[in-house]
Amino acid sequence: MNTIETTDHNILREDRVADPYEYFAYMRAEHPVHWNEEFRAWFVYRHADVTAALRNPALSSDRIKPIYESKLTPQQQRERKPTFDILGNWMVFMDPPDHTRLRKMVMPAFAPKAVERMRPRVESVVRETLDRVVDRTELDLVEDVAYPIPAVVIAELMGVPPEDRDLFKRWSDQILVLVFGARGVEGRRAEAQQGLTDLADYLRELIATFRKMPGDNLISALLAADEDAPLTDDEIVSTCVLLVFGGHETTTNLIANGTKVLLEHPHQLARLRADRSLIRGTVEELLRFDGPSKMEMRRVIAPVDLGGQTLGVGEQVYLVQGSANRDDAAFESPETFDITRTPNRHVGFGFGLHHCLGNFLARLEASVAIESIVDRLPGLVPATTLPHWHPTLISRGMTAYPVRVES
Repeated sequence: MNTIETTDHNILREDRVADPYEYFAYMRAEHPVHWNEEFRAWFVYRHADVTAALRNPALSSDRIKPIYESKLTPQQQRERKPTFDILGNWMVFMDPPDHTRLRKMVMPAFAPKAVERMRPRVESVVRETLDRVVDRTELDLVEDVAYPIPAVVIAELMGVPPEDRDLFKRWSDQILVLVFGARGVEGRRAEAQQGLTDLADYLRELIATFRKMPGDNLISALLAADEDAPLTDDEIVSTCVLLVFGGHETTTNLIANGTKVLLEHPHQLARLRADRSLIRGTVEELLRFDGPSKMEMRRVIAPVDLGGQTLGVGEQVYLVQGSANRDDAAFESPETFDITRTPNRHVGFGFGLHHCLGNFLARLEASVAIESIVDRLPGLVPATTLPHWHPTLISRGMTAYPVRVES
């Protein structure tokens, strides 16, 4: 391992954005629960501490309203109100009972049986996507393959007209730099607010349409939900914004990162080609080894003792999944990519109360996509141009991954 500059804890340094794992290994060993002065937050690096923290109700997901109410000036509150109005209703930024109520409404659409019924359409979307690139010799795996597949699937699930799907990418790219903790991106708050409000306005029109003429889609199901406390239109809009954004962003990263890892581990790729029953384990190992999420954020609402440190009320905490998934206390030979690894208790989709709602759909899409890429693009190799990564704390995803197809 190379020497780490212990005085430099900028996790968004360019080399650490491209490959954070050496830094994570150092921090697990030397500073497993670390106050990062640059980011004014705690970072938690070990698997046991991350999973314990994700179970601890003193570490709250409700961090949008407190920021709005206590961290912003009156002028900033006025300027950013549209952003906080939408994000404040995201279930990922809520604690029970509000989180429980919202999740209960949406959960049926993402349950295992409901997702499995989507398999034929997912297979069709993957086939159509690869049909468009199979004869090319150069492509961007993110733009040409990894993005279109989940974008089409989540759009159809929501009831979005096919011709409008590409709008999601522009809006999601605008939102990403704020929600996932980018720094140094000029105008990111204004761009994100524009993306959020444009997407919300679009969804309000869909809601109005489906209120008059319900369809076989998630928005219609949310409108028809017969509960003691039905969702308000604002809650439906915010929930749909979250699902549109999260429903394709994570899976795009999983497909792209996963393909990249397999190309970099030809022996494991050969094992998958020889035995397609290994695809499920392959996806789980990809989630562990270089998954789509680097960390989750929490806010301390009661003092917490963790890893020999006391976390104070009001402080922010980043639970570093990407580090936890390479912890040798939890995994044998964690730096080895092994598609037959079992057990594989990774936290790639989180853990506990906020375990990713769409994990079954993401697993299905990634399994079908990656197996099809292996089948239909057997000559795929990385291009000489290096991939470019989103400079964000929370997500682990590439903006572009140039590849070639050799005969």
